[in-house]
Amino acid sequence: MDEVTPTRLRAGGENAIGVTMGLIGDEWTLLILRYAHQGVRRYADWRERLAISDSVLSARLGLLTRTGLLARDAYQSRPVRYEYRLTPRGREVWPVLVALWAWEYRWVADHAERLPWMRHRGCGRPMEPRLACAACGEAVQPRDVRSALGPSGGDGRSVPAAATRRRSASGGGTGAGLFPETTALIGNRWSVMLLGAAFLGAHRFGDFQQAMGAPPTMVADRLRTFVGLGVLSAEPGTERADWLSYQLTDKGRAFFPVIMTAIDWGQRWFRAPDGPALESVHRACGAPFAPVLCCDGCGEVLREADVLVVEDASARAGTG
Repeated sequence: MDEVTPTRLRAGGENAIGVTMGLIGDEWTLLILRYAHQGVRRYADWRERLAISDSVLSARLGLLTRTGLLARDAYQSRPVRYEYRLTPRGREVWPVLVALWAWEYRWVADHAERLPWMRHRGCGRPMEPRLACAACGEAVQPRDVRSALGPSGGDGRSVPAAATRRRSASGGGTGAGLFPETTALIGNRWSVMLLGAAFLGAHRFGDFQQAMGAPPTMVADRLRTFVGLGVLSAEPGTERADWLSYQLTDKGRAFFPVIMTAIDWGQRWFRAPDGPALESVHRACGAPFAPVLCCDGCGEVLREADVLVVEDASARAGTG
C-alpha cells in the first residue's frame, strides 16, 4: 500500500465516516494506537501493556495494517519477527486521540484505571485541547459550524461495517474499560447514527427515527442510553408536553471535537468517488471548516510533540 496516497473507497459503499467510526469506535484499536504513538512497535510490547488476548491483538494489528495506519516491517529473520510502525495516516490520527482522551478525562468518572492528564510543552501548563478553525484561528463551538450531508453521506453509508465492530467477539471480553463512554457513543452502529443526527439538529423521536432508519424500539433504547450517559437531555416539547425534545447537553456538545477531528482525518485518508460524506463551513469566516486543536491556556496550535502525557497526578498541582 502506498503510504501517502488516500484510499479510494468502493462506489456506493461505506463512506469515510463509516470507515473512521469503525476504527475509533473500537476500544482495543484506540489503545493500540495510543501506545503506537508512544513508541511501541512490537507485538510483545503491546501484549505486555494491554490485558488483551493474542487473537484480539493479532486481529487489530491486522486491521490497522490493512487500513494503512500501521506498516509491518521485519526486524529479525531467524525466526521472522515483525514490528509495526505508524504510517503518515496513522501518525495524523493523533488529534482524534487527544480530543477523545480529553473528553473522557473531563466528563467520565468511571474508568478501569486512572487516566493521566496532559501538559502543553510550549507553555508548560496542564492543558485541555480547544477546537478552533484552521482558516481564521477562532475557537469553535458546535453552533459555530454549519454542516450538511455531502454526496456520499446518505443511504446509510456512514454506518460502520459489521466486520470492524466486533470489539469483544473474538475473545477480548468486554474491552479494557479505559474509554467506556466513548465506546457507548460510537461503538454501536445505531449509536453512531443517533449521535450524528443530534449534531445535525435532530430533536424529536421522529427526527431520529427518520435519520437512523431504525425500528422504534432501537431508537428508544439508544435515546435512553444517551440520556442516561448525560449526553442528551429529555425535555417536554413546545407543542405537546408528552412529545419529548432531546437536546445535547454540555457533555454531549463537548464531544464535538472528537467527531470533527475524526471526520476530518477520515475524509482526508478515505475518499468516496462521489465526494465527501459531510461538508462543513465555519459560520464566522465562511471558510470550509478544517479543525485544529489549540492549548486552552496559551492558545497555541498544537502539534503531536507538544502534547505531553503525565502519568503522575501529584505533579499536576505543581505545574498549575
